[in-house]
Amino acid sequence: MKRPTRLALLAGTFLLAAAGAWMLAQAAVADKSAADGSSIPEWQQTEQDMKVFKTPQCGCCTDWVVYLREQGMSVEAVDVTHQQLNQIKMEVGLSRELASCHTGFIDGYVIEGHVPHEDVLRLLDERPDVAGLAVPGMPVGSPGMEMGDRFDPYHVLSFSRSGDTEIFSTYHQLEGTGD
Repeated sequence: MKRPTRLALLAGTFLLAAAGAWMLAQAAVADKSAADGSSIPEWQQTEQDMKVFKTPQCGCCTDWVVYLREQGMSVEAVDVTHQQLNQIKMEVGLSRELASCHTGFIDGYVIEGHVPHEDVLRLLDERPDVAGLAVPGMPVGSPGMEMGDRFDPYHVLSFSRSGDTEIFSTYHQLEGTGD
């Protein structure tokens, strides 16, 4: 049986030390959150109403931020790479089925995709025990995805931390075009 080399032993020691440092950092974040009464990680916190992570090339993400601002919300938009955005989605437990092109945070909730302003306000008013709201994909006619008279019916889904979903609201047609 071959004995481990010094380099292999050093590499193993380094990996254990790095893993330990990461665990200590996570514990420090959890302790800070518990100490200040907040369970919101620091990178999600903002002085604005909402913090939205998006890629700089995505026009519909920018349109959604503009829409929220027109509705009276203050929004901090943070441009990140696709890789960083996917990492954020993974960190907050978003499944591929719920994913869209941008991820926002408000008052401890995740807002994924083109969620209408009214649903964000309802979420904050009712405060259900959910992780957040999502409009999966990028349905035409949702806020930020307007394309004239085109409209794809869509659901706003609430989702739990364990991945369970429920319909939060349904949109069948453009506002002001009938029932």
